[in-house]
Amino acid sequence: MCGIVGFIGQEPIVYDLVLGLTALQHRGQDAAGIVTFDKMFHTKKGLGLVSNVFEQRHIDRLRGKVGIGHVRYTTHGSNELANAQPIATSYPFGIAMAHNGNITNFAEMNKVLYDEYHTLPTTTNDLELLLYAFASELKNKDLGNITPNDIFDCVEVTQRRVLGAYSALAIIANHGLLAFCDPNGIRPMVLGKLETENGTRYGFASETVCFDHLGYQLIRNLAPGEMVFIDNNNQVHSRIGYQLPQHFCVFEFIYFAREDSIIHKRLVAGQRVRMGRALARQVREMGLKPDIIIDVPTSGYFAASGLAEVLGIPHHRGLVKSNYIGRSFISPQQSEREAIVRRKLNPIANTIKGKKVAVVDDSIVRGTTSRRIVQILREAGATEVYFISSAPPIINPCIYGIDMSVTTELIAAQKTIEEIRDYIGADAVIYQTLEDLQQIFSSLSTCMACLSGKYPTANPEIALKLIEQERLEHKKVATP
Repeated sequence: MCGIVGFIGQEPIVYDLVLGLTALQHRGQDAAGIVTFDKMFHTKKGLGLVSNVFEQRHIDRLRGKVGIGHVRYTTHGSNELANAQPIATSYPFGIAMAHNGNITNFAEMNKVLYDEYHTLPTTTNDLELLLYAFASELKNKDLGNITPNDIFDCVEVTQRRVLGAYSALAIIANHGLLAFCDPNGIRPMVLGKLETENGTRYGFASETVCFDHLGYQLIRNLAPGEMVFIDNNNQVHSRIGYQLPQHFCVFEFIYFAREDSIIHKRLVAGQRVRMGRALARQVREMGLKPDIIIDVPTSGYFAASGLAEVLGIPHHRGLVKSNYIGRSFISPQQSEREAIVRRKLNPIANTIKGKKVAVVDDSIVRGTTSRRIVQILREAGATEVYFISSAPPIINPCIYGIDMSVTTELIAAQKTIEEIRDYIGADAVIYQTLEDLQQIFSSLSTCMACLSGKYPTANPEIALKLIEQERLEHKKVATP
């Protein structure tokens, strides 16, 4: 899971790119990068946060009226500068690309690139598979007279060959800005515009919150398989490419997207409130009577408020989060995640002491974070702790770009709810039911593979094997 932005207009675009990436920082903290075009590509990439990567001297040289940017959260390939996006190629001519997602037929496409396109990736970032597959199709066109339909034809071939979940942005040198989505529309992409004194500026982003920060007007979400090309004359061209039934990632609503973003006409915060309301039935059926409901900040806040509203129980802030500590879900090593939780969350003891506390989190993945939270609350004086997950049990890894580790580390795939309760030290554990979650999103076709095991793309078992093998190898390297 990553965040991408792209802008094109009649004015320098670098400040929109930097501010846009800052608004999407929650989607990736490992690396950040920007490519602009003005007679040539201008590139700046670095490891770490946007604010640390881009200094004024970098901004001054990122010239151009078209550009793309990326914040990275590592799911495929190692976290090193060579794997930072965007990535550019001069083959068959200048193309710079960034993507959000995960390619599932990685090994197959590596072979295709070598056997058919006579190209080898230079990094372990699966973006290169998209980039070179598209570029290799484009070279078969009349390069001096490329049309939007030529570009779309090449994207459609790429969509049919490269499997997985992705939304992608590309600068095609001297031609314009391209955006396209995977056939199932698993990953998000929105289109917006801003009217300026010099004309209309168009933008693409992973989330609408980026446009909120910049004053852009949201036009719409891109559809599954959709391709949009904005040429250098600011003309917008669009076409549906290779399209399959929609399977938008439900975890965007549960955890990853910012609560003030709007996805497919749904406010993320509102969907989390609905998840919390749906949990009330189970609390009542179990006969639990908490004195207060608290949330694990910040992704658990709105679900907790929905639960409190239905039960008529006070919702208080019982845990304070440091905004200067990274997201534990994203951190690659368990020891790092545990250390982050210890530093990130601090209880408000006067709120907790002597109370039966229901604590709502977005999900329970490995259980280590949940166990630490229960321990923090008990140390603060809670008499009972009920741990409530707004997501159903996660029983399968995600192969589409969210790091849910290997199957053996997913606690719900290995233990019963009672065993999970005992492991994390809670007095009760409640999960959202899969049926209730499906009802909440009954009008939006979503991917719930991590919860149901039903993967929308072909040959998921191959992707699962490769991804788990890679992650286990990384664990071995990281272990002294």
